[in-house]
Amino acid sequence: MWALLEPVFRAGETFPHDPTITEAEAQLAWVEQSQAVMVALDAAGAVVGTYYLRPNSLALGAHVANAGYVVAEHCRRQGIGSRLCQHSLQAARRLGFRAMQFNLVVSTNTAGIRCWQRNGFQVVGTLPGAFRHRQLGYVDALVMIQALVESPIP
Repeated sequence: MWALLEPVFRAGETFPHDPTITEAEAQLAWVEQSQAVMVALDAAGAVVGTYYLRPNSLALGAHVANAGYVVAEHCRRQGIGSRLCQHSLQAARRLGFRAMQFNLVVSTNTAGIRCWQRNGFQVVGTLPGAFRHRQLGYVDALVMIQALVESPIP
């Protein structure tokens, strides 16, 4: 899994982790602090994508899920991210989450934003300059959400 995560974390373009993160720290952040982790394999058994799924908050906010996704660079634009997103939404529903929220979608990650929107997420806020992009400096981040259950009518 580290071979998949390392280049993305080192790039400092889409995840807020320290680009000098160690393999052990990445394992803790991606796997051990998550409620579920999925790994996508190609026909040869090579890892081509992954996601984590966890509560977005503690206690009274724990009914809202959070997820993060990584697709191997050589496999992008093949629909793997979309399939991982769809799988994570199904898994979140099975685990009893009522919504899924992305807290820090980097505004320059246009492929990711398009993917999340195609899969039912909506932007509910913009955080000006909230992400320190390794190449571009301070850029906006988006908050995105999707309900996983129909809300009762008040």
